[in-house]
Amino acid sequence: MRTLSQVLSQTAARYPQRPVIVDNGKRITYEELNARVDRLARGLIELGVEKGDKVGLWMPNIPEWVIAYFAIARIGAVVVPMNTRYKPHEVSYILDNSEATTLFMVDAFVGIDYREMIADVRRQLPLLKNVIVVGEKADNMLSFSEVESLGAGLLADDRLAQRDEKCDPQDNVFILYTSGTTGNPKGAMLSHHNIAENAKQVTEVLHTTEKDVFLLAVPFFHCFGCVMGITGAITWGASMVPMTVFKAKEALELVEREHVSVLYGVPTMFVLELEEYRKGKEGGSGYDVASLRTGIMAGAPCPVEVMKGVMEELHCNVSIAYGLTEASPVITMTRFDDSIKKRVETVGRALPGIEVKIADDDHKPLPPGEMGELACRGYNVMMGYYKMPEVTAEAIDSEGWLYSGDLATMDEEGYVRIVGRKKDMLITGGFNVYPAEIEEYLFTHPKVQNVSVVGVPDDVMGEVAVAYIIPREGETIDPQEIVDYCAGEIANFKVPRYVEIVDEFPMTQSGKIQKFRLRDFAKEALEAGKLTKLKPSKG
Repeated sequence: MRTLSQVLSQTAARYPQRPVIVDNGKRITYEELNARVDRLARGLIELGVEKGDKVGLWMPNIPEWVIAYFAIARIGAVVVPMNTRYKPHEVSYILDNSEATTLFMVDAFVGIDYREMIADVRRQLPLLKNVIVVGEKADNMLSFSEVESLGAGLLADDRLAQRDEKCDPQDNVFILYTSGTTGNPKGAMLSHHNIAENAKQVTEVLHTTEKDVFLLAVPFFHCFGCVMGITGAITWGASMVPMTVFKAKEALELVEREHVSVLYGVPTMFVLELEEYRKGKEGGSGYDVASLRTGIMAGAPCPVEVMKGVMEELHCNVSIAYGLTEASPVITMTRFDDSIKKRVETVGRALPGIEVKIADDDHKPLPPGEMGELACRGYNVMMGYYKMPEVTAEAIDSEGWLYSGDLATMDEEGYVRIVGRKKDMLITGGFNVYPAEIEEYLFTHPKVQNVSVVGVPDDVMGEVAVAYIIPREGETIDPQEIVDYCAGEIANFKVPRYVEIVDEFPMTQSGKIQKFRLRDFAKEALEAGKLTKLKPSKG
């Protein structure tokens, strides 16, 4: 078992001069990264960050994210990754619930002023002592370079070595918030060992070596980017090329220029890359993707035709991975020696040290071929939800089985097919979206009497939200008004793309909304061209 600090320091000792991060033409070697992590870690200790303190990371895919990630881990503190599209309500909740004492952030991203947002919510966060900014700082903030410089002046200080030695691989190092079905996100606590071992196993399946170059457009604040991407690459001494905003054309240009060999993405990204590649080929100015070797498609159901296109046209021998944040995150993967049928129709079989079962509603195992809820047990199961013991007990039983909420079947050889979701959830562009979260916010609209949110298929995003709304008596609601009410207040991928105003919902005899019927209505209306797609008129 290893801590994340050991993963980096051991690789840096093996490959000191290999580039670890290639960003806009600049290269950071493993030796340089390890030294910068040391400096930042010393600076954090000097600022009073203690072992076990929670530290928010609210930045896009930039080198400073990687430096801060390992520095926080090296001093025994806990990383709290934050979605770059969060708005004030979400930022305030995560920092408050995690009891964060320190926050790393950028000054602005995609036109959003983060400093202004933090200034608005900081008075509600008495525990937040340090705000460290990459870019231009505001009042009561420190710059990233200032904290690094602070640590550079403390090279003779032995506090860092003492702190690093006290870190245990079983310590909590990561609290990643997943949207809750009750409307409040839950913080999944992962240990150094959870992350280090899962990252190693995932990239081992890909036959990763120090010669590989990873293109990472998947966000670092997500397990896909941080565990499978950053930690996976660093485990073997590979290089990574981060992208702050995914654009298919730019991604293929980076593949060509940096000789990328490992490509990660949610199906949406691969769909757009395939379209761009085909367009380039037809136009006679194609992209050279000969360096591509493998990659991972995950985060949402992977269409068979997309998988085939990636393998046959991009010649990228991708693996399908399935998992969830609470499982650190990967449970099953397809392997290179699997049959094509298995590789395009299943999510593979369990990684070593992980048991998988398909269970009925009483958590009893079902025979091969029968559909039930997928559960796993092993080194990868999270430590629990932060400050939520009762919710943890609902997810993990007394025998250590973690229940995914996904419906699946498993054959005699252990290959898993995901059938659907038991949880009331949709996946938009690779992000988990829980309708309860959107509904909770829409209930604050003064004209809304009742609301129910379901998902419908979308060619680009995979799924998008449809909000069915019953107005208050005497009120009239324009669908555009609802979309604009959400814009800028909840993350953009959660904003409904369709809004239907209705008089009533289909209900059960016990008074519960029959969401399956609403989903059917929405799908039928979409197929008949009766749904009007909306987008915010502001922000």
